[in-house]
Amino acid sequence: MRGRHTGLSSDRIAFRHWFAFLAESTYFQKDEASPKEVDDCAALIRFAYREALRKHDAPWANQWRLARLPNVASVRKYQYPHTALGPVLFRTRPGAFAPDDVTNGAFAEFADAESLRRHNTYFVSRDLSAARAGDLLFFRQEGHRMPFHTMIYVGKSYFGESTDSDWLVYHTGPIDGHAGEMRRVTVTELLQHPEFSWRPLAQNPAFLGVYRWNILREED
Repeated sequence: MRGRHTGLSSDRIAFRHWFAFLAESTYFQKDEASPKEVDDCAALIRFAYREALRKHDAPWANQWRLARLPNVASVRKYQYPHTALGPVLFRTRPGAFAPDDVTNGAFAEFADAESLRRHNTYFVSRDLSAARAGDLLFFRQEGHRMPFHTMIYVGKSYFGESTDSDWLVYHTGPIDGHAGEMRRVTVTELLQHPEFSWRPLAQNPAFLGVYRWNILREED
């Protein structure tokens, strides 16, 4: 039992690292190498989640033109698309898991930001100090066409040009009719955002808090 538990723990650590690394690396990629599917905040998360579960060999790295990789093993128990759910990784409706959920539409390859929060993650805290690499920050911006927004907490950068240890990355989604862009900020910078509704503070009603993936629940 001890060996099995250690393996699961190692897989959770590996997933965290790969998920955070892939999200941050998307910020640094040139336009021609950037994954075309990443066009809003939820798309970035789906991409990083899926690719974090891949076998990270040379052909995979070449596909995404990744010049550097973290010194972390791939997740061993499942390697996408050969998972317990196949390619449909994201729950899209409420309810406890049942065996036929795999085929009845309860899981899909697509999930928007709200579904990611409600059905695929769990609430940790509204205190940002509780965040770990790979956790998500969720906001609800009233009056926006797509009110739910999310950012990925990276923590210490995988790209080593800074001593800061509180990095966040996210995709803006469409802005004023344009495609939007990847952004990378520190927590300190976000706390100084000119719009209070984007500051990750407990007293900000638009900040829903720090959330953690359901597949990491047994860490707590």
